[in-house]
Amino acid sequence: MEKKKIYFAGAGGIGMAALERYYLSRGCKVAGYDRTPTDLTRALIGEGVDINFDDSVEAIPAGFRSAPDEVLVIYTPALPADHPQLNYFRANGYEVVKRAEALGRITRDSKGICFAGTHGKTTTSSIAAHVLHTCKIGCNAFLGGILRNYDSNLLLSATSPYSVIEADEYDRSFHHLSPYIAVITATDPDHLDIYGTEEAYLESFAHFTELIRPGGSLILHEGLKLVPRPGKDVKVYTYSRDKGDFHAENIRHSDGEIIFDFVAPGEVIRDISLGVPVEINIENAVASLAACYLTGDMEADAARQAVATFMGPKRRFEFWLKETSPVRAVIDDYAHHPDELKASINSVKSLYPGRKLTVAFQPHLYSRTRDFAPEFAAALSLADEVILLDIYPAREEPIPGVTSKIIFDHITAPVKTMITKDNLTKTIKNCNFEILLTVGAGDICNYLPEIIKTVKDN
Repeated sequence: MEKKKIYFAGAGGIGMAALERYYLSRGCKVAGYDRTPTDLTRALIGEGVDINFDDSVEAIPAGFRSAPDEVLVIYTPALPADHPQLNYFRANGYEVVKRAEALGRITRDSKGICFAGTHGKTTTSSIAAHVLHTCKIGCNAFLGGILRNYDSNLLLSATSPYSVIEADEYDRSFHHLSPYIAVITATDPDHLDIYGTEEAYLESFAHFTELIRPGGSLILHEGLKLVPRPGKDVKVYTYSRDKGDFHAENIRHSDGEIIFDFVAPGEVIRDISLGVPVEINIENAVASLAACYLTGDMEADAARQAVATFMGPKRRFEFWLKETSPVRAVIDDYAHHPDELKASINSVKSLYPGRKLTVAFQPHLYSRTRDFAPEFAAALSLADEVILLDIYPAREEPIPGVTSKIIFDHITAPVKTMITKDNLTKTIKNCNFEILLTVGAGDICNYLPEIIKTVKDN
């Protein structure tokens, strides 16, 4: 029986917020703890979540301390292991699960469409959710970014059988899911602080394919190293930009637009126009449309309308400035893996051929910087000018000898500089850019309002 009281230990994260709103929509009482108030926690409180900012047991609402059998506790691993509230719940017989396990329950109770991969999963899952919503099929979607069409990372439906999930491989979280349709976009090694080796990383994805329920489907990007292990009752399809069971044909570029025909087994949907017209989104749209097509409920006209009106998640190739006379643009992207960074830079270069491209990059995690420094340097060397920031540590402690300099020394771009983030705005003001791309999964985006103001005043 579904519990009607849900407590969130770490209630202020974007992923947790989506679950809180989902459980509110199902009539549950929702409460939680977070360390400090934010705009998001204030919004959640306004919507009915009882959030406290005191980690003591006494701060837990009385209604959540009286009946352990009625309460489900969902926590984030970001909380310390000795957190007083978590210790109380565990010591007193409460059911305590990670966010990934809660998402797993939702996929078991619905037809989960799960998007996994080193990169591309936020955009592909977001396009799919928007397609299902536009097609009036609907879905409950739990996305990894704020979708600009809805200003939310959550879509809700009281009637749809589908849930759309961004299947995160970090800490093997996606092993809790039970997909009806699974999409794997890429398996380039990442999170080696967790997996250790590429082989272990690939094995994790192989195990994920075993979790697809009988009668379900697996959609794989062409050319992956992965050897999948789906059950015999699972249908396997391939996709890519140019080939596979699902692919694009008749790709046209015109006046800032990208239009293509979507090819599926036995059907072609013509004249798909990308709402976010960058090269990588051809492939992203193909993956998303493939998943929606396999539901059997996707209508061609609605799918065409959905892709054309898709505005993208925030921080996924997001334009902050777009001027035409003279040409000048500021684009922000969440790319934090070398392959993502390379794809992002190449997309900008194809959109603005011949223009000077300045890339400001903030490396994310000491371990990722250590593991992929040469690859990051090679990707950044595609730019005309590179501004390299200090490493954003996120969850990690410093690693001796690992700084941005191990990337910087191998960058071969004509102009390069290494700065602290506090000097970012001043450096950009003085660099006389044409096209500026800010990239990284840390807090570089927080400087964009100041950058735009400075640029416009200059």
